[in-house]
Amino acid sequence: MAVHKKRFDAARPNIMQTQSSTPVVIGGVDVPLPVVGCGPRWLVVEKPCGMSIHNDPGQDLCSLVHMAVKAGQVPVVDRNMPGVHAVHRLDRDTSGIVLLAGDSQTGAFFGAQFAARSVHKRYLAMVHGMLPTDAGWRTWHWPLTDAAGGRKNPVGRGKRKPCTTRWRALETSDHYSLVECELLSGRKHQIRRHACLAGHAVVGDRRYGSVRSLEFVSRQCHFSRMALHAHTLSFRLPGETGMKTFASGGLPDAMQHLLATDRKEH
Repeated sequence: MAVHKKRFDAARPNIMQTQSSTPVVIGGVDVPLPVVGCGPRWLVVEKPCGMSIHNDPGQDLCSLVHMAVKAGQVPVVDRNMPGVHAVHRLDRDTSGIVLLAGDSQTGAFFGAQFAARSVHKRYLAMVHGMLPTDAGWRTWHWPLTDAAGGRKNPVGRGKRKPCTTRWRALETSDHYSLVECELLSGRKHQIRRHACLAGHAVVGDRRYGSVRSLEFVSRQCHFSRMALHAHTLSFRLPGETGMKTFASGGLPDAMQHLLATDRKEH
């Protein structure tokens, strides 16, 4: 059951009809991979937390999806496409929507949209602290380096570049806030670094969160993942002129459970 489902649904953008109203599930039974949308040489897949996109041959997202396509588990997709690669990044510990291409030409088509910053990405994150839910959209403007930082220096070392994240708080519990974030620039770990600089680190973030908070959510709340989820992705499909938005299945169960439990127990 979703947390405060009415408000959460109202915060979602207008989702256009995807290829299939019922996501196809590929991969192993223990790690289902819902296909949110697909075409002959591309797929939008919802990646689980803890799975690498391409650094674990035979077990990473691209490997599993390619095996499923070759086995005919995704009928719309060309079984003979040479491979599967991700068009953009998503950290291992972040769950959610990923766009995959089946050949270099398709990858270049989508990649050009990312390079031009015409792709729109929204994330759901749980952060420490209670943020006002009636303040609408706000922005974090801290400049960041291209390289990742850490909890002591989230900005990173080297030349800093302008960087903007739009965000709004959707829900709160006694200790945490559920926020929706939109990236207006593209730096590594941008949401995580901006949240840390704001004093509201992402829950479960082992790189930017405090050791004390990590121990608390693990021991007291039995929460073991990073609370960051790529929720929607909007881009242009081959042969079309308008933008199309693909959305994940919603807030992951573990994040919903933490919000609900934090309301009940504290």
